[in-house]
Amino acid sequence: MRKSVLAALGAAILGAAALAPQAQAAAQGYYKNFRVAVYITVDSTKRLADPKTREAEFDRVESQTHFDKAYLEDYRNNDFASDAQLESAKKFLESKGITVWGGITLAMSGSNGQFETFDYENPAQRAECKEAVEREARHFDHIILDDFFFYNTKSDLDIAAQGKKSWTQYRLEKMHEVARDLVIGAAKSVNPRAEVVIKYPNWYEHFQGLGFDLDKGPEMFAGIYTGTETRDPKVTDQGLQQYESYEIMRYYDNIAPGRNGGGWVDTYGTTYVDRYPEQLWDTIFGKAKQIVLFNWIAAADPQEAPKGDRSAWADMPTSFNWNDMLRSYKPTSAEDQGPGWGQVAGYALHQVDQVAGDLGNPIGIWSYKPYQSHGEDFLQNYLGNIGIPIEMTPHFPAGKKNVLLTREAGFDPQLVSEIKANLKAGGNVFITSGLLKALQNKGLENIVEWENTGRTVSLRNFYAGAGTSTRLALNDPKADNPAIPFPDIHFYTNDSWDVLRGEASDTSFPILMLNHYSKGTLYLLDIPENMGDLYKLPEAALNQIRAYMLQDFPLHIEAPDHVATFAYDNNTFVLESYRDTPTDVKVVLSGKGKKLVDVQTGRPVAEVPVEPGTQGRHWYQPPPSSDFSVKIEPHSFMVFRIE
Repeated sequence: MRKSVLAALGAAILGAAALAPQAQAAAQGYYKNFRVAVYITVDSTKRLADPKTREAEFDRVESQTHFDKAYLEDYRNNDFASDAQLESAKKFLESKGITVWGGITLAMSGSNGQFETFDYENPAQRAECKEAVEREARHFDHIILDDFFFYNTKSDLDIAAQGKKSWTQYRLEKMHEVARDLVIGAAKSVNPRAEVVIKYPNWYEHFQGLGFDLDKGPEMFAGIYTGTETRDPKVTDQGLQQYESYEIMRYYDNIAPGRNGGGWVDTYGTTYVDRYPEQLWDTIFGKAKQIVLFNWIAAADPQEAPKGDRSAWADMPTSFNWNDMLRSYKPTSAEDQGPGWGQVAGYALHQVDQVAGDLGNPIGIWSYKPYQSHGEDFLQNYLGNIGIPIEMTPHFPAGKKNVLLTREAGFDPQLVSEIKANLKAGGNVFITSGLLKALQNKGLENIVEWENTGRTVSLRNFYAGAGTSTRLALNDPKADNPAIPFPDIHFYTNDSWDVLRGEASDTSFPILMLNHYSKGTLYLLDIPENMGDLYKLPEAALNQIRAYMLQDFPLHIEAPDHVATFAYDNNTFVLESYRDTPTDVKVVLSGKGKKLVDVQTGRPVAEVPVEPGTQGRHWYQPPPSSDFSVKIEPHSFMVFRIE
């Protein structure tokens, strides 16, 4: 955040010295490694202005979730809080030692689950937007925009203004003007000290089509905030993978270094209660400095939080333990019906706070997603869900040893020359089948002559090896091993080598292939037609992919899908399982003589002998390693230190 924002925050903390003990604790922060805030929507703002209800709601929230900051909303869906209501709620929260900032949601209500934004060509709606901002700026120096600051209307006014531009170009240009004049300019017109932070949501692959600009937008606003809600990938229409709650924090940190205020999680779209803690943990593992809980209604609700379908692991010693949480629950009134979403959040945040300080700066294989690009949408999160730590960046990671390039990277017109430079410097560059298709006849053939033929092959049997004398079967004989459709890749034998292949009808096809160029190596990773089919690959095939992509990395794992790895530069790492059953994981540390310590228990992990041969590793003699076997409970995390 900017200096003035930090100064104001510091003043609020210093001012806590004169408050009561409870208020002092709130102002100083309950957690060692991050701060916690609650977002209060406009209907709750109105209730907090009512002395009859606010004490009970505050007691319910504060007793379960220790928070020290609130965002108080004055507008959403054509509904305004009055100046008197806003000021009353603000003073009430401040009397409790809570730092209060403003919040605005610039959205219409929509219908049938389909969001409707302002029509920024409509004079009446432009005036309403400006009024909402000005009202909030009269009460607050610091305001956050909820993530509806995009543009999806196609009225006759919009169509006339669009002209011959694409919707992407028109909306990006229009939202620059709206941000400048109707939001930032409007706020400063009534309060020159006003600073506006923009919260960007989780669907970053599609932003440009609706006017969100991660290139110029972060520089216009005083800071950014990150939507880390991933909810349940199977029931929500976005299909976001669990790993994104971590990865999106990393991407936005790299977009606006030092200006990403934190992560934002809600309680919606979950089929089991543990999914909410998983999002909170992964946000903190991504190094969020603050986390916003959306929203006050869920935290103040007197009903018990729904446990959902968690019967498969209900009696196991999982990281989120409902029974243990229940023992710490203390009702605040006769209306309380059990531990609510606030209690769930408080329990989960206390857990992660015990280990967050042990973690250094995140590391992973660098993956390049230029601004305004799209392609193999959210692929990095699928790869994260199979245990590959990824550090996504909007800038080409020149000079990095290992680089992952997906279809999005093809939006960079200089990409082929950048690939060539990294290879000449001795790097390993991994490109996907989607990027190969995008780069055909654009210069990549000067490095290697590969072709995405446009045909699809369904592969059921998988092997590791190269040349004529090695062929290691990777299928699990106890599993179904369903056929998986892959793009068909053409290559020249003895120029390139497939080190992981699939077979169908006595014909083999490359899945992971390499080609040596100058001092480096170019790899091709063939991505299934449905990215989710990565999860159907045999565990031994996933081990092949991990071992190659994480060469020169401190560690990799051998495990089934849906076990994630978060790694840090101080020789610590986190394993997290999103699976429903206990899972055995082999941790492979680079080099001999390494030791592994369980940070949460302080106990060393016993080393296991390195298995002879090459099964599940490289087709050639594997490099020296120290191997450890751990068991991780369902929907749980473990933290380790390498010594």
